Amino acid sequence: MGAILRLFLAERRGAFFAGAALAALTLLAGACLLALSGWFITATAIAGMSVTAALAFDVFAPSAGIRLAALTRTAARYGERLVTHDAALAVLAGLRERLFRGWAAPEAAGRLADRPARLLFRLTLDIDALDSLYLRVLVPVIAALATTLGVAFLIGLFDARLALAFAFIVLGVGSLVPLIALRAARRPSRRRAHALEVLRARAVDLVAGQTELIMTGRLAAAREGLAAADRRLAEADDALNRVETRISAGFAMAGTLLLALALLAVAALNGAGTIDAPAAALVLLLALAAFDPFAALRRGVVELERALIAARRVAPRLAPAAAPPAIPRATPGAGEAVRLRDVEVRREGAPLPALTDIDLAIALGERIALVGMSGAGKSTLLAAIAGEIRPARGEVAALPSVLLTQRTELFRDTLRGNLLIADPEADDERLLAALEAAGLGAVVASLPGGLDTRLGEGGLGLSGGQARRLALARLVLAPAPLWLLDEPTEGLDGATARDVLAKLAQAAGPRSLVLATHLRREAEIADRLIVIAEGRVTGTSRRGDPGFAAALEALRPD
Repeated sequence: MGAILRLFLAERRGAFFAGAALAALTLLAGACLLALSGWFITATAIAGMSVTAALAFDVFAPSAGIRLAALTRTAARYGERLVTHDAALAVLAGLRERLFRGWAAPEAAGRLADRPARLLFRLTLDIDALDSLYLRVLVPVIAALATTLGVAFLIGLFDARLALAFAFIVLGVGSLVPLIALRAARRPSRRRAHALEVLRARAVDLVAGQTELIMTGRLAAAREGLAAADRRLAEADDALNRVETRISAGFAMAGTLLLALALLAVAALNGAGTIDAPAAALVLLLALAAFDPFAALRRGVVELERALIAARRVAPRLAPAAAPPAIPRATPGAGEAVRLRDVEVRREGAPLPALTDIDLAIALGERIALVGMSGAGKSTLLAAIAGEIRPARGEVAALPSVLLTQRTELFRDTLRGNLLIADPEADDERLLAALEAAGLGAVVASLPGGLDTRLGEGGLGLSGGQARRLALARLVLAPAPLWLLDEPTEGLDGATARDVLAKLAQAAGPRSLVLATHLRREAEIADRLIVIAEGRVTGTSRRGDPGFAAALEALRPD
């Protein structure tokens, strides 16, 4: 949680304290409004019992005070909502960016690929839970403390002993009730956090996998699993609502007891002539509203455990020490695009290395195809060249590269937005030229929105071939002298794939290309074939060698 608080203080320190100060001012103004109104009504009633007193009584000063308190409360409430929510939303946006950048670091992205839902839950559920840490816990605690001390000061103007007793009781009960409730809410809060993640995960699985579930006869079981998760979430919510109700009851009982004690105290003081009747009414009304500042803690207490769980999950990825150190990258020799020397790569938890004894040199402008069976280590080798994986041994030297993975990652955005990921500074002319090079120029020209045409989730609105061409256009825009392509036409029909490959070879120009493939049509554009088997280089052949044609024939045709 320390990392989260440091981020609040580092980025929005002024707003952080200003929001708490405005919240305290709102509560103090409300208490003053209530107390001053009670004093004014009582004093007016007493003054009205005598003509002389009524004529001498000043109604303007207390009326002005009441109006000032009312206006101050309204303005402070508006300012507090504006400042606290602006600060919270700004910091949470910064948290999302830092968390995403942490997951995008080398090696972290590879681990994320195994459990992609984890990033979704960290970016949504956990970050949203941290909203409560500031708005429902920190601000109410600071405001309640400041208000209690302020009210105690007002009471101290009439009697110091009464003020000390007031502060002791209010702060003691105001701390004890939330602490007891926090202990009671800990277990249901944990159950709720877990149930909410399970419910979301099962809902996503049910919606995204309906076809597979129907074909395997598991749709009813998936629906029952979703309903069970929803029931567990409802049970946890009910338990937390009961805790919140008990907090309200606890404060109500404490408020009633405090009011009774205050009544006895002011009666004794009035009898001793220490305070008059209007002042006694003022003190009683301050006691009546003593626990109002703690009311905002009711929801904060039941949500604090979830916020702490979220902070423990998120904070390690935000800490500078948590980010893995940069993978060392050497510069290849003259005339080389890639140089690997005695490279070994191990996957976390795997008993055997994914790559071992890899020695490879790729010349500038050379086109290489890494061929072999699925699981041989081709994608791992591309990841090592791209700097996504840290080698356990050896040295990897490569020019700046761009990696086209097997999946076409498109976002729910415009065509322009999807292209600008590769080069945010590119103008429309460059974007259209890249689309033309990828074979999408005519398609985009025929769209009414052109580059402003919006895509659905995952590129919905484009066919598989068009989506792959859009990825190719993004590749063309990337200012990198080395292209790493992982099965670039997998899943496309033969005619579409060959057209994409032709566009790819033409757009590459003098760049160096490394393709990982088990398809003949993709390997045909290579100058050299490198055979990978069980994580080792088992053979190599250049175009024109007798083994080149034989290696192509061994690959899968269209």
